[in-house]
Amino acid sequence: MLTLRNSEARGHANHGWLDSHHTFSFADYYDPSFMGFRALRVINEDRVAGQSGFGAHSHRDMEIITYVLSGQLEHRDSLGSAGMLRAGEMQRMTAGTGVLHSEMNSGDEEVHFLQIWVLPGQKGLKPGYEQKFFPREERQGGFRLVVSPEGQDGSLKVNQDLRLYSTLLGPGEKAGHTLAPGRHAWVQVARGTGTLNGVAVKAGDGVAVSNESKLELLASAPMEALLFDLA
Repeated sequence: MLTLRNSEARGHANHGWLDSHHTFSFADYYDPSFMGFRALRVINEDRVAGQSGFGAHSHRDMEIITYVLSGQLEHRDSLGSAGMLRAGEMQRMTAGTGVLHSEMNSGDEEVHFLQIWVLPGQKGLKPGYEQKFFPREERQGGFRLVVSPEGQDGSLKVNQDLRLYSTLLGPGEKAGHTLAPGRHAWVQVARGTGTLNGVAVKAGDGVAVSNESKLELLASAPMEALLFDLA
């Protein structure tokens, strides 16, 4: 079964420096029908203006994944970690027992990214940070594993039974994925248009998948998408 979460139905907040769309309930946006999906709790599509961003703030007991689509985002945290994320780069931060961090756009151009929160498999974990670049050629025309519990195939390591894949598809290209029995999926389209198992999808749309074994994402225009394989 596929359930479409239409991009226009998402929550929306515009703070001037930040334009954010919320796939699931977040901050002042509340929809009891969309509190998350399995261990997936937040997918925010954020656009942050130049010379602004999220100042130092704290989190606990959450796995936070940041996926940059364009521009650059500067990360600093109380663990001493620091890095500049650009398109094609991802970070995973384990908030665990508590971490203070900032995400700033220190450039002049807008930065466009997805902020993803995943509930951890257990509370009270030791905080941690990881960042990695995934070249376009590794993601073009198929699903490339970018996050997994074991850090398999050079992916980032997450403290949850979740495997996250990234893909880039040109017009007419398709990517397939097989779900093991009892597994579920969430597909988030970041750019472009196409179909997922025949269902029309576009940028900003999300699709909840249950009781399906085969998934096929077909692009009609250049597409970038994420696939979450979840328990």
